[in-house]
Formats: sequence, C-alpha cells, structure tokens
Amino acid sequence: QTDAPFTLPDLPYAADALAPAISAETMELHHGKHHKAYVDKLNELVQGTEWENASLEDIVRGTYQDGAVAQNGIFNNASQHWNHTQLWEMMAPRSPAMPSELEAAIKDSFGSVDDFKKKFSEAGVGQFGSGWAWLVKTADGKLEITKTENGVNPLCKDQTALLGCDVWEHSYYIDFRNARPKYLENFLANLVNWENVAARM
Repeated sequence: QTDAPFTLPDLPYAADALAPAISAETMELHHGKHHKAYVDKLNELVQGTEWENASLEDIVRGTYQDGAVAQNGIFNNASQHWNHTQLWEMMAPRSPAMPSELEAAIKDSFGSVDDFKKKFSEAGVGQFGSGWAWLVKTADGKLEITKTENGVNPLCKDQTALLGCDVWEHSYYIDFRNARPKYLENFLANLVNWENVAARM
C-alpha cells in the first residue's frame, strides 16, 4: 500500500556498519523485521480512525493512557515506530567524542560521565521485562535518567528524548544472549552518536 501514512525509515548507515559492536544479523532483524512490523501494524490500525492523518508524535501523546496496565495497539505500534526511528539516529558506526556542552551538562547533572554511564546502565538493567532506558531533558530543562516499560517513551511524560537504549531482548539476544548489562556497557562505550545526543539538547 503506497498511500500508507507511515514508512520504515532507511538506516542512516549500512546494516553491517555497527559491527562488531552490533552484528549485521541483529540490525537486519531489528530494523528489517521488528521495526517494519510496527510500521505495518500501525498503518493497518489507524486506517479509518481519528488518527489516520495525525503526526506520529500526536498519535503517541494522544493514545497514551497514563497508569494503564496495558497500552492499546495503536499506541504500542506508534510509540515503537517513534522509538526505533530515534534509536537508529542515536547510534553511529564510530562513536564520536562527546561534544563539550553535552559533557558539561552531564557532569553538572550526574557528577561525571562515568557516573552517568553507570546510572544509565542501571536503569536499563533494572527495567523488568521489555522496555527502554533514556537520558531525557525535563520540561523545566533538567537532565534525568529514566526507564520505561514496553513502548512508553519520553513524549508520554512531556520530556525530550536525548538518548534511548532498547532493552527488548530482540535488540541484543543474538549478540549477547541474556547478558543485558554487557549489552548496555557496549552500547555506551561503542555505539552512541554523542553529536546527535548533543543536538537534541
């Protein structure tokens, strides 16, 4: 269906460009199968609804149910489409140096870059089941580390997403099996596009 409102974005690099930190097999599965499934399902679900011509951000905010035990299908697929679209841009084949203004803000908020990485990893490891770890800028301009379940993201909390790490098993199981802490350590050491993170600030 060519008139579908949402499309799977191309990766900003080749599927094998992040190797050996993340294998081409993981990227092909994560982007080409999982992300694509969210896009296809979202297009199917919004058809004929009030959300048919809405922006992705408006759908995420408008269908999120604060405090609900389980979110609805439109939200789940819209939020995961948004999350993954951000994630591909938040990673880079050769992790660039952290820009000085971001480094200063992180030190100011978390004490040191190492402390920030430790707290970010702890959030990702501590997220029970599927979800995400985030570095966000709050509505009042503070930097915070948060974690969210399933597809819930900073848009739902009126926050700006600066960095997100997917801790659903499909994002790491091929490369790391069940070693989520090792995956998070690898993500922060080798994969983050710190220039993209700084630009979001």
